[in-house]
Amino acid sequence: MIDIRRAQDRGHANLGWLNSWHSFSFGDYYDPKHTQFRALRVINDDTVEPGRGFGTHGHRDMEIVSYVLEGALAHKDSMGTGSIIRPGSVQRMSAGTGVQHSEFNPSQSEKAHFLQIWFLPNETGISPGYEEKYFDDTEKRGRLRLIASPDSADGSVKIHADAKLFAALVDDGERVEQTIVPGGYVYVHVARGEVSLNGTRLHAGDGASLTDESHLVLDQGQKAEALVFELA
Repeated sequence: MIDIRRAQDRGHANLGWLNSWHSFSFGDYYDPKHTQFRALRVINDDTVEPGRGFGTHGHRDMEIVSYVLEGALAHKDSMGTGSIIRPGSVQRMSAGTGVQHSEFNPSQSEKAHFLQIWFLPNETGISPGYEEKYFDDTEKRGRLRLIASPDSADGSVKIHADAKLFAALVDDGERVEQTIVPGGYVYVHVARGEVSLNGTRLHAGDGASLTDESHLVLDQGQKAEALVFELA
């Protein structure tokens, strides 16, 4: 079964400096039908105005992955980490026993567009941690590139969650196919562009959960960038 979640049906918050779309319940947006999918708790599609951002705030017992699509995101945290991530970089922060951090758009002229993704951890009370890696577009072109996993496989960042996260770039003439293990769950989020998922057309911001499906096919892409989550 494939359950499509269209972009316009997501939760939405526009604070002026922040335009945010929520695939799952978040903040003041609550939808009992869309609270999480397995260990996948949050996909926030955020656009931050130049020179603005999230002031210092705290998290606990959550695996947080940031994936920048356009612009840049400046990160600082209570672990002493400071970094500016740009498209191609994947940032993982394990909140564990508690961490404070801030995220700002360092540009004075360009917007920052990124996805903030939260996973429920498979172990609570761990020490906070940070990791960042870069994945070139050539690694994602016409294939699923593993970018986050529980065991750092294939050079991916390590997340303490029962999930694997892949990224793919799909244009016309390219086809991405993946077998789904029996009993496995998959979630697909189209970050930008258009692509067909098992014959169903998806556009930027659309999501789809796959349950009891044997395979996944992404094709007929038009400058598509998609994230694929394998979930236990």
